[in-house]
Amino acid sequence: MDKPQIVEFLSQSVNYSVFDVKWIPRTAKFVVAGSRPQGSGVLQVYELEENTLQLRHEISQDKSLKCCSFGASRIRNNHVAVGDFAGNLSVLDVERPESPLYAVKAHSSIINSLDAIGGAQVNCGAPEIVTGSRDGSVKVWDTRQKDSPVACVSGNSDSGGRDCWAVAFGNSFNNSDRCVVAGYDNGDLKMIDLRKMLQRWETNLGNGVCGVEFDRNDIEMNKLAVTTLEGGLFVYDVRTQHPKKGFACVVEKDAGRSLGSCGTISGAKSTVWTVKHLPQNRDVFVSCGGSGSIRLWHYEYPDKRTKPLPDGTEAGVEGNLQMLCSSVISSQPVHCFDWCTDLIGLAVCGAFDQTVRVLISTKLNLY
Repeated sequence: MDKPQIVEFLSQSVNYSVFDVKWIPRTAKFVVAGSRPQGSGVLQVYELEENTLQLRHEISQDKSLKCCSFGASRIRNNHVAVGDFAGNLSVLDVERPESPLYAVKAHSSIINSLDAIGGAQVNCGAPEIVTGSRDGSVKVWDTRQKDSPVACVSGNSDSGGRDCWAVAFGNSFNNSDRCVVAGYDNGDLKMIDLRKMLQRWETNLGNGVCGVEFDRNDIEMNKLAVTTLEGGLFVYDVRTQHPKKGFACVVEKDAGRSLGSCGTISGAKSTVWTVKHLPQNRDVFVSCGGSGSIRLWHYEYPDKRTKPLPDGTEAGVEGNLQMLCSSVISSQPVHCFDWCTDLIGLAVCGAFDQTVRVLISTKLNLY
């Protein structure tokens, strides 16, 4: 018991498919976005009250909701960006959702993933939302500009491009620098510099990319975590980019396998659906697996993060991954997860068993 543990604190069964969960900043509330059986969307707001979960609001939408984020909202506004199955992007006030604050037909097909930034940060760029869609395009939207994106950074709806499954902002440490990372169904992973509007780096991981996240999106790039089908977990050191070798990377290929009764890895490799870094410690993160498991990891830096090469250039040096604990909380895949920024170890997750769970991770202050 001297190691961290992940325990279920509360759970709530719902009558719809859960696709995303997010804490509302500076509150004890979170939102759950999903799809009802008839194809309509639902956004529910729950609040922790002593040892219970209370439903505070329920917002109905015409189309099923796939993803959401509060990242482009100022802390006290509680404006959530949502993407739906019809390719619509909307920004809603969770307290007064009668009419959208921002609405645009963003894509010709489902918005698989979105990320938002610029709301809470000071002097770190505009409030923007990036969306990735089945139509193959990745677009950046400024909530102050109606109807059209400020950037289309990868393909377009007519190109027949690969299905984009995951997007994330990063490198937003001042008013001019910012990048987007996009992952695709064929394993492609691309990093686009938004200031220069150039592709900075790309690679292929061999399996569809399900989740991407920088350890912090409002600092100079430090680490990037990526999850894939077939149990892949990749952590890149993105501080040093070699012209040919790219970024140093540590790979955990058994991140989606279940653990046997003796703690040994067993079973077939399953999808690692998402990765989320602890807000209070960027070197600790969770991965959520298709086996219904949640694993807690700690990234350990090498003694030196760069090494000189014979040609006079420098290359990055990968660190090590230590699995702190693993907990199976569902018989179905756990595919969405969010940490609470205000209380270390408090989290919420959603699974395909139509259940939302509030979790507590212990002893995280030791790392």
